[in-house]
Amino acid sequence: MTTDRSRRPFSLDEGTAMLASTPRLLDVWLRDLPAAWIASNEGDGTWSPFDVVGHLIHGERTDWMPRVRRILDHGEALAFDPFDRHAQFRDSAGKSLPALLDEFARLRAKNLDDLAALRLEDATMNRKGIHPAFGAVTLRQLLATWVAHDLDHIIQMARVMGNQYADEVGPWRQYLRIISGAQG
Repeated sequence: MTTDRSRRPFSLDEGTAMLASTPRLLDVWLRDLPAAWIASNEGDGTWSPFDVVGHLIHGERTDWMPRVRRILDHGEALAFDPFDRHAQFRDSAGKSLPALLDEFARLRAKNLDDLAALRLEDATMNRKGIHPAFGAVTLRQLLATWVAHDLDHIIQMARVMGNQYADEVGPWRQYLRIISGAQG
């Protein structure tokens, strides 16, 4: 298999396929793990896998599709609402990880159904909205970021969990990028 290291243009079909896979991946990966793995983090001010799932849920409710609609309905006339990057701590309190995984899967499926119902055409992907910190952004950039955001948090969770055995892997640490940052 040949690897193409060039960057790819955003594809709505490919992007939505990636977005649809995240809830399944997280469910298989996290649902039955011991609580210590789910609650682990990298220190003060960092997030555990539990926290990340809560953050993804908050994004499904208040970020991605509301911003898609804002671009389509208002363009650059009305900026996006600011996103609370820490709402998961309040919203997930007292919930179990299985409940969060179920909620994430339900919200993501609904959002992808709503996105598909919009029947976005390529020309529409260039419509702009206003991000409160970045200024003008396109719908294409927003949707590509939704995909990259999922992947970023998957890497984050893997790193947090991989580091649980950082002191136990011995000399292999030099080869484990997830722990040592080694290249390869």
